[in-house]
Amino acid sequence: MRAIDIRELLDNPGSSRTVHLEEPVAGLRTELVDVPEDEPIAGDLLLESVSDGIYVRGSLEGRFQMRCARCLKPFERDFDVEMTELVSREPGPEDDYAFADDLTLDPEPLVRDAVGLEMPFAPLCRPDCLGLCEICGGDRNLGECPGHERTDPRWAALDALLDEALPIDRDD
Repeated sequence: MRAIDIRELLDNPGSSRTVHLEEPVAGLRTELVDVPEDEPIAGDLLLESVSDGIYVRGSLEGRFQMRCARCLKPFERDFDVEMTELVSREPGPEDDYAFADDLTLDPEPLVRDAVGLEMPFAPLCRPDCLGLCEICGGDRNLGECPGHERTDPRWAALDALLDEALPIDRDD
């Protein structure tokens, strides 16, 4: 993303400026969620000069390409993220963002963090997704799993004993 010149804002406390962003962010992905590099993240950021630095707030829009955590089918969903950050004039060791030496602000780390925090950890294609069968791998949503009798292998010896046991007459 292109850097934003903030010298004028820093020289005039109380002033503000709106900046429109519409650029892709490379490498913004997790195991199941990806923001495509060929699609831009767009939004308007309001930069306000405050005594401590530049207060950045705005809304970012884009598209997530995801894989369902249960059935692994690909799907897409739009996102709309609200962000607010303070970039300090004199950042300390606890601050995440800083101005460049030429008094510009790179919005990419701000955008990356705001969108990254909104990425779902375990996205679902739909809330009632049944997922894949752990035995045959069939998609339960499509009826591909015939159903299996499940027995925990730790109980196999007990099942064998119960199969051999004679029925007990409980009427006496």
